[in-house]
Amino acid sequence: MNEFFIRWSPRLLSVLRIITAFLFVEHGMQKWLNFPAPAKAAATVMSLSGFAGLLELCGGALLLLGLFSRSVAFVLSGLMACAYFFAHAPRGFWPLLNRGELAVLYCFVFLYLWAAGPGPWSLDAWLRSRKGQSGTDRVERSEFLLNR
Repeated sequence: MNEFFIRWSPRLLSVLRIITAFLFVEHGMQKWLNFPAPAKAAATVMSLSGFAGLLELCGGALLLLGLFSRSVAFVLSGLMACAYFFAHAPRGFWPLLNRGELAVLYCFVFLYLWAAGPGPWSLDAWLRSRKGQSGTDRVERSEFLLNR
């Protein structure tokens, strides 16, 4: 059973990144493309909401593809920390009551992705393999543990 977890852990890291990015990019799509539902107000680049929407749309798309994943995840983690403290925390302490639980969750998932990397199913891993470099650190560690 341990072998199963060692083999699938890096792949599920990629699945976590893909699903999280897909859900996240929807927020930017709503602000800038009025899809899948119309935004409350029109987005402009110079507004805080518009800038956040641009980061959500572009950063979410890059993370979905797994391109520049660590850098993008770090920026998006900071974006979600700012979103929580500027928009949600002033409404009260508890995230459930101030409607900030999603911002907190995104913040820490992105922070984890920054530390763990994008996983093997990413453009970053593909580009690394084309350059002749080995796969992601996580895959190498898994293979090391598997072959012990």
